[in-house]
Amino acid sequence: MISNDTYVEIEYYQKTKTGEDVCGDDFKTVSLEDESRYIAVLSDGLGSGIKASLLANMTTAMALKFATRDMEILQSSEIIMDSLPVCEVRKISYATFSIVDILASGKVRITEMDNPEFIHLRGHEEIHHEKLKQVSSNWPDRELQLSNFEVMPEDRIIFFSDGVSQAGLGNKPHKFGWKREGCLEYALQCINNQPQISARTLSRAIVTQACGMNPQCRCIDDITCAVVYFRKPRRLRLLTGPPFKKDNDSEYANYVVNFEGRTIICGGTTAQILARELNREIKTHLFMRNNGLPPTSEMEGVSMITEGILTLTEVARCMENTVPQQEMAPAVKDMINMFMESDVIEFIVGTKVNEAHQDPSLPVDLEIRRNIIKKIKNLLETLYRKKVFMKYI
Repeated sequence: MISNDTYVEIEYYQKTKTGEDVCGDDFKTVSLEDESRYIAVLSDGLGSGIKASLLANMTTAMALKFATRDMEILQSSEIIMDSLPVCEVRKISYATFSIVDILASGKVRITEMDNPEFIHLRGHEEIHHEKLKQVSSNWPDRELQLSNFEVMPEDRIIFFSDGVSQAGLGNKPHKFGWKREGCLEYALQCINNQPQISARTLSRAIVTQACGMNPQCRCIDDITCAVVYFRKPRRLRLLTGPPFKKDNDSEYANYVVNFEGRTIICGGTTAQILARELNREIKTHLFMRNNGLPPTSEMEGVSMITEGILTLTEVARCMENTVPQQEMAPAVKDMINMFMESDVIEFIVGTKVNEAHQDPSLPVDLEIRRNIIKKIKNLLETLYRKKVFMKYI
């Protein structure tokens, strides 16, 4: 069983087959807040490229829809297989799928069809489960495997396409592929080295390792790995802007000292207020390059201090346009990485107007702080499935 404060982190990473423009694997997930339920689906379309992508996307869309409506799984799978377009070359319609259905109580139901078997880890130990097998009379060559079990805090579920298990196929030392066992061994190694490794980091590590099994690290197939990690939520609090009333400065400072998690301060005035109220020194990194943005600073008990409006605007731009990290200013990259490594993010926004930002000579697109925070909040929720809260003071 898991407790109410257990966070369910669901992340995935994938690489497209070398030479193809689109990935023939697809992954979708949904959080049903009213039911305290999470559903994730991974599908591998037949072949690669556009046709495989179409097959996989249709499969994940239908599977997710049927699962949210609790439709009987055998009937669902028949509809999926009947609906897929037929390959002109092989004269078959085909896509694998894995459906992971999670309740907040800790009950998990996994349905698999022709994907490699999922891995359930509890600490450094694999947990095995009995599987109920079902076969459709319409598709006798397609076998469904159903698993029902309960998870505990710190459990992980790993599932992937055969681009992982078949990595290195035909080449030494993995002439028969990396196989599920190779992935399991590597995942355990990652957890041994970093016991609290996130789902995001672990999925990326597995895909990167699988790709490295192939000559010249080329992807001989689409490679996708998804990880579900049940753990205590990682919290981040960002404070920006001075409070509307100066009398609230001491209350504002309490948001730093009375918090279990990382803290970011955005804005020079904000940092000065908190330094005064907490009687702490600010040290500015005057000689550290920050790609044209004002320098960052540090203070005891705070993870990061940056300039305010300019830095936040650049963070929003980079997130919205998926700018590569090597092109980001260091402060922007560090802040976005902190967002990605956190599960629950709180924005404490001071509402006092900063007269400096009313200067008409400043760039036209310099938005008011609150609007930028709202934009970042929306990006974090829609693109990265983060839980985000805002408070104005």
